[in-house]
Order: sequence, then structure tokens, then C-alpha cells
Amino acid sequence: MIEIESSKKKDYKSILTDDALNFLEKICSTFESSRQEILENREKMQQSISSGNKLSFPKDQKIREDNWKVTPPPTDVANRNVEITGPVDRKMIINALNSGADVFMADFEDSTSPTWKNLMDGQVNLFDANNRKLEYVDPKNEKTYALNEDSNTSLFVRPRGLHLYDKNVLIDGKSISGAFLDFALYTFHNAKLRLENNIGTYFYIPKLENSHESQLWNDIFTFSEDELDLPRGTIRATVLLETISASFEIEEMLYSLKEHSLGMNAGRWDYIFSAIKKHRDIKDINFPDRSQITMTVPFMRAYTELLVQSCHKRGAHAIGGMSAFIPNRRDPEITEKAIDQVKKDKEREVNMGFDGSWVAHPDLVKVCKDVFQDSLGTKENQIDFVPNETVISENMLQDFNIPGSTISEEGIRTNIRVGILYIQSWLLGQGAAALYNLMEDAATAEISRSQLWQWLNTESHTDSKVIISKEYVDELMSDEVRKIKDFQEDPKKLDDAVNLFRDLIFDEDFEEFLTLPAYTLID
Repeated sequence: MIEIESSKKKDYKSILTDDALNFLEKICSTFESSRQEILENREKMQQSISSGNKLSFPKDQKIREDNWKVTPPPTDVANRNVEITGPVDRKMIINALNSGADVFMADFEDSTSPTWKNLMDGQVNLFDANNRKLEYVDPKNEKTYALNEDSNTSLFVRPRGLHLYDKNVLIDGKSISGAFLDFALYTFHNAKLRLENNIGTYFYIPKLENSHESQLWNDIFTFSEDELDLPRGTIRATVLLETISASFEIEEMLYSLKEHSLGMNAGRWDYIFSAIKKHRDIKDINFPDRSQITMTVPFMRAYTELLVQSCHKRGAHAIGGMSAFIPNRRDPEITEKAIDQVKKDKEREVNMGFDGSWVAHPDLVKVCKDVFQDSLGTKENQIDFVPNETVISENMLQDFNIPGSTISEEGIRTNIRVGILYIQSWLLGQGAAALYNLMEDAATAEISRSQLWQWLNTESHTDSKVIISKEYVDELMSDEVRKIKDFQEDPKKLDDAVNLFRDLIFDEDFEEFLTLPAYTLID
């Protein structure tokens, strides 16, 4: 039986209906044991890598050798040249759907702090968006924002990852999966409505590590279509390829989703975090400053090349990653730099064969769109192009050698600043934060703290030969916190953020995701 405190339920009666909760309960009771098995298998995989075992392609090659393709994308999402993403707040959804992007990914995960209000307001906002009745009045200036009648940006939704739980909803006294909650409520309230408008229900699925996990989502999709009397294939999903283990099973993951697949996306920041996290105990593998881990370093280039090859071989979209640069409307120089960086990034991706890519700000939509249209012309995508590149080997995917790379004091300071300021923002209910002219979300904060943990635990040193010790990092952190306090008039939640960040980098045991302990500090 679903349990929700009456005080948390009363304001969202239109979303938390009996029928919706019954559907949610069916999903939880049917698939929770499989989710728990997946989480246990992740721990076993980590133990294997920490013991020195390398990742490898599946031994059974039948899926790779057979001739098959995924179901082609529906016509309304055949063109995905430019996609924009952001949290599920009302103003963001309006601006994104009015941005001219081909796709907006409404994000319950890395860019949303999962307060009960954020989550439930998000469900209300998405329902209103699908009903084309979305309006917002800014309380600061009383300016009204409304959805343009001619907006044709496709709406995708990213539920939380399988590792996250929701403490506000219980079954038999236990917290349920946040992923199941986000997916079930959105699907129940919107799938039939969208079908009446001749469009499917589209998702982005995060943090998957192998085809066993994508198979679970396929089973959930099939179950939901049957329960809600939806035609098979109504629900479609793009997998975020953002864990290093998943790059070894790209074709298997596409095959598992087959009729529900909408391809894959190169989730670059989470992928870097995953590579660091998986190899955190291997002293011979040490990663440099985040700014030096570009998309052209060996392991990042290999995985994106393999993604395009594999997706196009199977008739699926290959969507490029997020460039974190954002413009500053008050600073033309910063804006010019952001536009230049984004343009170069998207030119590289379209030349690799990607069908589209992500941007972090509405002002960058046209920049990305122009790059893809200049290259593709009247074509909606280039799925028919299978790059004839060198065969990507297991060693290439695990080539972490970055010639000339270094760890600098400024790199350490940047990680400290970004990590603390992002966690502070997250605790205050804001899951996407513009910091130092970059759009930061949970993934970039994860890179910051995982790098510091690894450097501290592998006897690393800076380019000036300073040993990265607890004392050294503590000294730099004290200085950075002082600077933060100097420019923040009212540093709410800063002490909580600093204490959590200290625990994350100094504890002997590595926390799998920073959002798990952070979640205990909200709501």
C-alpha cells in the first residue's frame, strides 16, 4: 500500500490520484526486486575493477553478429539537431519549449534538486505543458511567460536514476525508487493525452551501466503500455551513455530496447565521473585537471566514435553531448567566447557523424542548429552514415593516458569552489547552477569531488611538486570558503555544503553518488 503524508498529498491531488498511485504501486511491486539486484551487481562490478580487472565486451557475440535494427524514430522526432535541457520548473519549461530547439529534455535528475515541491510541481508543469496551458508570472517583476502557440519543440523527460530513492513515498514502510515515481506519474497522466495528439511519450534514461539494466527499463515500458492500454512502442527512450561500463554494451543495450529505442546520447560529464569513480582505487590511473579532460583525449574520443558507429549501424540516433559554456548577456566578451566554444564543439560532433547535440542555454540554440543544418542541408539526420573508422578496441576505451596532463593548484581550487557552491545550490532547491560562466549540474560536481578524493588517496602531487595531502587541501578549502563568504551576503546552507563536501573528499570510503547523502539534508 502506498503511503504519503496527508500534508504532502493535499496540494497535489490532481497528480496523486488513486488510479495514478495504483499504477505506481504496480510498477514498484513488479520491478523493485530487479532494481535491487541491479544495485547489488553494480557493487560487484566496482569490486572487480578495484581489484585490477579490466572491462571487456560481452563474450556472446550473437547480437553483434546478427542483422537487426531498432524501430525507426517517429517523424516528429526524426530531426534532433539541437536539444536543450534543464530542470522541471515552470519558467524553464516555457523558455525551453519556446527556444526553437528540436527537443527539450525536462530533467528530474541531475539538474533538479529533489525537494517534494520541485518534484510534484514538475509533474504539474509537464501536464500543463502537454495540455498547452502553460503560463508563469514572475513574482519579482510580474512579467508573464507563456507557451508560444507555434512551439513545436518535442518534450522528453528524464526520470531519476535507478540508484535514487524517494523518502516521501513509502510502500510497507520503505522508500520507493525515485525513478519509478517520476516515470509512473508522468506516463500515467500524459501518455494517452500525447497519443491523442499523435505523438509518443519520450524519455531519456540515465546512469545505465549495462544491457541488463536497459532490459529492466524495456520491461517497464512494455508493462506500462499493457496496463494503460497503449499501442506497443508508444513509449520511446534515448539512453544516456554516461557510464564507462555501458560503452562496452552499446549494441546489446540498443537491442534490449529495440522497439522502444530512440538511440543514445553522449553524456560526457557523467562519463568522465564514471571513469574516475570506477578506477579510483587504481594508482596507475590518475586523471588531471577537469579542464584537460576534453572530448579529444583518447578514452573520450574512442567512446564517442563507438557510439556513432554502433547507433547508426542499428538505425538509431546518435546525439552529442553538452557543452557547458553559457553566454552572459551583460558581458559581450564572455558571450563571444561561449558562442565560439560551442560552435567548435558542435562542428566536431557533426563531422564525427552525430545527428544532433545539446546546449545549456536558449541563446545557443541557433548556434548549434546552424552548424548541423550547414552540414546536413535538408536532411533531418545522418543515421544512414556509418563511419568507417578504426575498430574501437577494449584498450582504446580504457586508454586514460593524456600526454602532458597535470594537476594544478588552480585545478584543485576550481574543484573545491564548484563542488561547494553546487552542493549549496542543490540544498537550496536549485539543481542547475551557473558558476563561472559554465552551467554546472550534479555531474560536474561529481567530477570535482571524485577527483579530489582520488588525488588524496593516490599520493598525487601538483605540477609544482606539492603533495596533495589532507592538510594541503584543507588549507586551500579554508581560503576558498573565506572567499565565498566575502561575496555572499547571506550564505544560506553554506556550512552544510562545506561539511558534506569535506566528508565526500576526506572519508576513507568513497560515496557512490553525492546526491545520496545530500538528499538527507533536504525536505
